[in-house]
Amino acid sequence: MTNIADAKIIHRVALRGEAILTSPRWNKGTAFTIDERKAFGLTGRLPFRVNTLDEQCDRAYDQLEARKEPLRKNTFLQSVKDQNWVLYYALISRHLKELTPIIYTPTEAEAISNYSHLFRRSEGLYLTFPTADAMEEDFLEQTRGRQIDLIVCSDAEQILGIGDQGVGGIGISAAKSVIYTLLAGVDPSKALSVTLDVGTDNENLLNDSLYVGWPHKRVRGQEYDDFVDRFVQLVRKHHPHSLLHFEDFGVTNAKRLLDKYRDKHAVFNDDVQGTGAVTLACIMSAVGVTKSKLADQRFVVFGAGSAGLGIVRQLRDGIVTIDGLDEAEANKRFYLLDRFGLIKESLGAEKIRDGVQDFVRPDAEWEGASANDKGEIELLEVVKKVKPTVLIGCSTKAGAFTEEVVRAMAKGCERPIILPLSNPSKLHEVTPEDAMAWTDGKALLATGSPFPPCKLPNGKEYMAYVDHQRRSTLHQNLCAYTDALIYPGLGFGAMLSKARELTDTMIIAGTRRLASLAPALKNPDDALLPDFEEAPEVNYEVAVAVVEQAIDEGGAGVDWKKDEVREKVREAQWKPVYGTYVYDPKGQT
Repeated sequence: MTNIADAKIIHRVALRGEAILTSPRWNKGTAFTIDERKAFGLTGRLPFRVNTLDEQCDRAYDQLEARKEPLRKNTFLQSVKDQNWVLYYALISRHLKELTPIIYTPTEAEAISNYSHLFRRSEGLYLTFPTADAMEEDFLEQTRGRQIDLIVCSDAEQILGIGDQGVGGIGISAAKSVIYTLLAGVDPSKALSVTLDVGTDNENLLNDSLYVGWPHKRVRGQEYDDFVDRFVQLVRKHHPHSLLHFEDFGVTNAKRLLDKYRDKHAVFNDDVQGTGAVTLACIMSAVGVTKSKLADQRFVVFGAGSAGLGIVRQLRDGIVTIDGLDEAEANKRFYLLDRFGLIKESLGAEKIRDGVQDFVRPDAEWEGASANDKGEIELLEVVKKVKPTVLIGCSTKAGAFTEEVVRAMAKGCERPIILPLSNPSKLHEVTPEDAMAWTDGKALLATGSPFPPCKLPNGKEYMAYVDHQRRSTLHQNLCAYTDALIYPGLGFGAMLSKARELTDTMIIAGTRRLASLAPALKNPDDALLPDFEEAPEVNYEVAVAVVEQAIDEGGAGVDWKKDEVREKVREAQWKPVYGTYVYDPKGQT
């Protein structure tokens, strides 16, 4: 495929007849020209009419609309992807806001949970623990002779708020790869989706006669580490300049594996770093509205799993880098809660897990505070005492931000910044409508999943997520939260820079670029982040910032000058357009 959105680019292709029609990379369907049909032996294999890509998209969209349930739309789009990459990406690009929730959260979670029952064909690389000795052979079967820039892998222990999904994790790896292509321009032929099937602790899957994965309890400990390490070393050996994206690993492994490999290869964990980066950008926009600084905020974070900790660390690093505080002082701005309530000293080592030690609150702060019958200090009490300016939810505990909690927060600050980030939508901590009602419309709000329109207290309508047919004329105080506004650009920038490490400073450079694009900085009543429809251009800007930072800090593996970066990034983007094909037995397959 071409990396340039120019249908006049010529491709020399070795496939003919049925082989080219069944290749999703090269298939054009009814868009093959008359000359191409003759050259590739397709004249009798296709109906007479030659269609444009726009006409194909219209037809596919009509077929999609006939399917009313989101899951049926998801499976239809998957079938399009299996047949024709250009049509698949072109169709979604034309209806980006409407279809992203279909191919990703929240619908993809349902598809993954039903993976074994929906299975039709493989969609990536399945590396399974009992066949670990053949891992390199299996890996090379799919990658030999290919340039691989992106590898997305998951062990599926903590998928999209629905937990352990075993081999179904290939679905999230594939979905993330799609977002990289849609929003950053990664060539899909240079991406590889991987599931690390180390078993599952999901009893429903283990007892399901149709489960297609390895029906075994999860492997843990040294055996697990050795299996993952074998995979990572293959990536480093055969594709040293690729980005390795870890997705939806469990809380005991996500940060640990990131730390283990991040100085050895360009690795990225979206749950730890991507969520944190877009949250930082959102809060930077919000504090711009309130005319304050990151260091001025008091953060209460409800949910201290891998996503919550990733957010906290990214915010802490932002305070250190942007406002100049030392790390210990920045840590004091955060109050974390998990299933044991506020994380404080008296919980003891058995309840304070690795990774949160920097944020443990001293007991002396909480003398006289109300506790439940287990001695735990719950969210409402923390909010009343701390008077947070920022309330973040990563708990997947639906309704956790009750009216009493939100109203208590609103009493403590003029413009409460509230981020219910759990997804899918059914696991949100609070709806946009309730949060706005309980703060009299003063909240600066970002959500983790799309929501339908809500009414503001003044009677105006606000859409937390805008579909392709309806557009909000009012964007005040609310943005549709999504890490897809940043992680594709962060990753693409790392790939293009050929940096051996995606550094914290590269991530913060991308984050600051995203925050600088916030409409709220021009109009305080506008959105905290750019509209999702602008995500491709936003991710382009993020990628440019990442490459520029890599050059500045001497980590880039390319000899680009900074004034060349914008053009180089644009040239590298893959676009869903048809080029002109010439048959060549020695061409690409």
